[in-house]
Amino acid sequence: QVQLWESGGGSVQTGGSLRLSCGVSTYTVSTYCVGWFRQAPGNKREAVARIHRSGTETNYADSVKGRFTISQELAKRAVFLQMSSLQPEDTAMYYCAAGGCGVWNDDATYNHWGQGTQVTVSP
Repeated sequence: QVQLWESGGGSVQTGGSLRLSCGVSTYTVSTYCVGWFRQAPGNKREAVARIHRSGTETNYADSVKGRFTISQELAKRAVFLQMSSLQPEDTAMYYCAAGGCGVWNDDATYNHWGQGTQVTVSP
């Protein structure tokens, strides 16, 4: 059974940075595409970024382009989300998800989800 676990969340001030980590128990280059999603209270879950299992293709929500970077490290079976220039509107629970490589920003594409890590950005 695939397990995912997130870490690296926390509280920062506007303009700060955080690096989220997602461990995937059975992650290899030939298995999953991995995405990051976020959900703020009262809002729908939204896709943030996705890295293709090949590692050569990435996708980003317009709201985070130029500020967030997704990467993978297969030796660690991990995917990272480097977040910079954080804004209060980035405050949310962040989830990583693993699954197929279909529509990257559709959460139905992903079969496996972590429990989430909270990111809070203060003004």
